[in-house]
Order: sequence, then C-alpha cells, then structure tokens
Amino acid sequence: RAAHHGRSTEADIRDIIEAAVRPSERVKLGSLLAAIGRDAELSNSDVEALQQNRDKAPAEPMTFERSCWTPT
Repeated sequence: RAAHHGRSTEADIRDIIEAAVRPSERVKLGSLLAAIGRDAELSNSDVEALQQNRDKAPAEPMTFERSCWTPT
C-alpha cells in the first residue's frame, strides 16, 4: 500500500491511524453546539447571558501521575 501511494511505510501507517481516529464524517463540536442552540431557539440575549456567566479561567492540564489515584 505504501509503495502504491509513493510514500514510506511509516507515512502510510500514520495516514491509516489518522483516518481511523479522525474520520471525515465526524461531527465537529462547534457545529454540534451551534445546532443545539438553533434547536433550542436561543436568542442573541440568551447567548450573551451565557457568555457573561461562563468560567473564563484557563483549564488546568490533566496529570496522569500515580500519586493522583489509588489503585483498588
């Protein structure tokens, strides 16, 4: 397959993995949220109220260190 596409085996494997985890028909989050807003018939003032009340603090990155959890 890689030779047929004119690339290295590694590049072909990366392409296969990317296609598996990012299918072209996936629903994107922004599009989904916009559709939910339209279905809920939110007005501009509703959206502004949500914007004013949302948490604007930056998200904390997740950690996966063993000290964060206790195995059972």
